[in-house]
Amino acid sequence: AAMSRRRLQRLVDSLGRSAKHFNKGEVECLIKLFDTLVAESSNRFAAAGFDRNMFRNALHSMFGMTDDMIMDRVFRTFDRDNDSCISVVEWVEGLSVFLRGTLEEKIKYCFEVYDLNGDGYISREEMFQMLKNSLLKQPLEEDPDEGIKDLVDIALKKMDYDHDGKLSFMDFEKAVRDENLLLEAFGPCLPDIK
Repeated sequence: AAMSRRRLQRLVDSLGRSAKHFNKGEVECLIKLFDTLVAESSNRFAAAGFDRNMFRNALHSMFGMTDDMIMDRVFRTFDRDNDSCISVVEWVEGLSVFLRGTLEEKIKYCFEVYDLNGDGYISREEMFQMLKNSLLKQPLEEDPDEGIKDLVDIALKKMDYDHDGKLSFMDFEKAVRDENLLLEAFGPCLPDIK
C-alpha cells in the first residue's frame, strides 16, 4: 500500500530536515525504495518496516556486507527505538549518516556498532569478538586466537590513550582523527566506495 501523496510530502519535508545529507528528491527516492522493499516482503511485520532479515538482505545486496555480527550491530544502530523493526524514518536518517555522514557522525556511528554491550567502551573482549569474526580462518595455524589477541594488543597500544585497557569514545575519536583508516578498525560497518 503506497502512502498517500500528502503523507509522503510531509514525511519528505520532515526527513529533509532531520536527514540533512540528502536533498528532498533523494529522501523521496529512499522512502519509495523502502516502500517497495517492504511490499516485496511477505513478512507480517513488514507493514511497520524492516525486520532484521530484510535489513540484512538490503545491507548485503546494496552494500556488499557479509559479516553477520556486524550487520546485526548495524541493525541495532539504525533501530533507534529498539523495537526490532526499522521504520522509514530510521531507514532514511540511518542512511544519511551511513552514506554521507561527516567524519564526526561516522566516528559516533562506528563506535556505537563496535560497543557490543552498549556500556560506552569498546573492551578487549569486544575487539576480540569482532576481529575473530571478521578475519579469515587460517587452517594451518596452531592457535588462531593468538594472532587475534596480538591484534587486539596492537589496537589498544595505538588507540587507548588513557591506558585503562579499553577504548572510550574519546580514545576512539582521537585515534580516528589522527589516522582515518582506523575508523573501521574492528570490522566493515560502512558501505564500500562503490
